[in-house]
Amino acid sequence: MGKHKTPRRSLDSYSVKHINKTVKPGDCVMMRPADNSNSSYVAKIEQIESDSRGANVKVHVRWYYRPEESIGGRRQFHGSKEVFLSDHRDIQSADSIEGKCTVHSFKSYGKLEAVGDEDFFCRFEYNSTTGAFNPDRVAVYCKCEMPYNPDDLMVQCEGCSDWFHPACIEMTAEEAKRLDHFYCETCSSQVQKKLQNSHAATTTPPRQSDTKVGPKRRRRG
Repeated sequence: MGKHKTPRRSLDSYSVKHINKTVKPGDCVMMRPADNSNSSYVAKIEQIESDSRGANVKVHVRWYYRPEESIGGRRQFHGSKEVFLSDHRDIQSADSIEGKCTVHSFKSYGKLEAVGDEDFFCRFEYNSTTGAFNPDRVAVYCKCEMPYNPDDLMVQCEGCSDWFHPACIEMTAEEAKRLDHFYCETCSSQVQKKLQNSHAATTTPPRQSDTKVGPKRRRRG
C-alpha cells in the first residue's frame, strides 16, 4: 500500500529566515543553483505552498533565462543585467531563495540613476523549447543597425533623433560626453544645405536642444 500523500496548502506569503525577507507570489527572487558553481538564478514566484504543519515550504516559480542560457546565446546588444521571462516552470524549496530582486521593464530600467546587484531588466519572453522570442523584432539604431544595449554610451542626433555609438561615428566616449550638440552626417549635410540656400552668415547648426546622452550606469555595492 502506497504512502498517504500529505495535503498541502497555499500561503499568501512566507518569511525566509536565512535572508530575513518575506516573499509572496509575484515577487522576483534570486535562487541558489544546485551545484553552487553558477550565478544565482532569477525567478518569479507564482505560488507558495507548505504541508499541513506549515513546514516543507515550496515555491512554484517561472524562470528568467540569461542570454547565455538561451539557445541563441548572448549577443552584442544584450545588456549585462538582461534576462528573458521563459515558459519554464518549476517547484523549488524555499530554502534555495538567496534574496529578493527586481526585474524592471526595459523602459523603467533606463530611468534608473544607479543599477544594483538586485536590479535586472526584461524586454523579451522566451520559449525554452523552440528558442523563439516575443516580440520577435526590436528597433535598431546607429550606423551599425544594432538594438539598444543600455550598458553602452550613445548620443542622439538633434536632427533625426537616431542614436549613435561614439565608435561608429569616429568619436571617443570622452569626446561624446563633452558634446553640447550633435548632428549625424546626414543631418549635418542637410543643415549645411539649408544654411547655404538661405545665405546664412554662419555654418554652425542652429541650437535646438541639449544632446541626449545615455551613459553607462553606475553600479551600487
